Amino acid sequence: MMVIRLVNKFSVIFLFSAAVFSQDNCRLMTYNLLNYPDIDTIIRNPHFRNVIKYSNPDILVVQEMTSQAGMNGFLSNVMNAYGNIYSMGTFIDGPDTDNGIFFKTVKYRFISNTRIRTALRDINEFKIIHLSYPGDTLRIFSVHLKASSGAANENLRAAEVDSLRKFTASIPPDKFYIVCGDFNIYGDYEPAYNKLKQILPHNNGHFVDAVNLPGVWNQFQYRFFHTQSPRTRAFGGGSTGGMDDRFDMILFSPGIFNAGRIAYNPGTMTAFGNDGNHYNDSINRRPNTAVPDSIADAIHYSSDHLPVYAAITFGNVIGISGNQNGIPGNFDLSQNYPNPFNPVTKIKFYVPETVETTRRIVSLRIYDVLGKEITVLVNEALIPGSHEVVWSAAGGASNYPSGVYLYTLTAGNFRQTRKMILVR
Repeated sequence: MMVIRLVNKFSVIFLFSAAVFSQDNCRLMTYNLLNYPDIDTIIRNPHFRNVIKYSNPDILVVQEMTSQAGMNGFLSNVMNAYGNIYSMGTFIDGPDTDNGIFFKTVKYRFISNTRIRTALRDINEFKIIHLSYPGDTLRIFSVHLKASSGAANENLRAAEVDSLRKFTASIPPDKFYIVCGDFNIYGDYEPAYNKLKQILPHNNGHFVDAVNLPGVWNQFQYRFFHTQSPRTRAFGGGSTGGMDDRFDMILFSPGIFNAGRIAYNPGTMTAFGNDGNHYNDSINRRPNTAVPDSIADAIHYSSDHLPVYAAITFGNVIGISGNQNGIPGNFDLSQNYPNPFNPVTKIKFYVPETVETTRRIVSLRIYDVLGKEITVLVNEALIPGSHEVVWSAAGGASNYPSGVYLYTLTAGNFRQTRKMILVR
């Protein structure tokens, strides 16, 4: 059954909109490289090259890097195998495997690497700036928390996060900071996860998860977000068992999550190569609908984790628009909320005032990932303002399966599409 509620809000809201001048989109990716370098590095390098070339990250943060020689080798043999594209940040060799950062030289400048010591592995704070927007520093914290299940290991992870939160306690929430890496967390009940998100009295240093997954994460309904393990058979000392854990994540400061001058692009959090069809299975079992077969093989043979990436935008300028009567100046389609959803979600969009007419024919349609139209939510003339549609993917003949769906807003020459995920 489909439920629609269309509401115009232009007469009751005071609209704050983004005055966008120039922007640059960045694909920030985190990747546990599996003990790099190792005795099989020469064998794995071609697979890493395929993953990096296809995913094309602007900033890559890595875990399980073992040495400066490993950083040098990964830069030359993987990141720059097809041209002098990337640079690397300063590497600090800690007591265990460590964190590293690579970035596109034409876009970014590395500032510093600060070690945050824990009882186990170091956490590193990488500071970086965009060359076109040097006034805003992006802090990227890379973690590789204690592995394995059980209360003792959960407490060790929580203690590591305590060390991080002590460091971030001086950072106001409107600043631009990210934590990413291999968290080894099994669900939203874990102390480490809750400590990362906890809002303390001073309101500083906490993180926001763009994905809301209640309970234990090793569930079929959360399969689109699983990052370990992409194989079911032994290889290179990595974990096996198939795709069933959400260990690798990217969390944001409220300042990034709330679309400041550095902003997270909603709906872009992606476990690279995960099409949701390989729960407890190898990522390269045919077919994989997310990436070509050659890339699925490369993911399988390079590491025991999937990379995770998200898109962030540099250069947003937030201010009050000249249109203060509550009517938006441009068409815009918002990210649905909640996302992922089961089975109901809300979609908000905006219709501007035009000189030709006070009403505009607007269409909002939903498609599956193959481009087949699922349903038409809106197809009518609408007055300017903010509108909201509620869609239910359950009930009767319209009981849609879990998966990725696309929704598209069209009006005249305007067309905008976003992605949403239904989980059951």
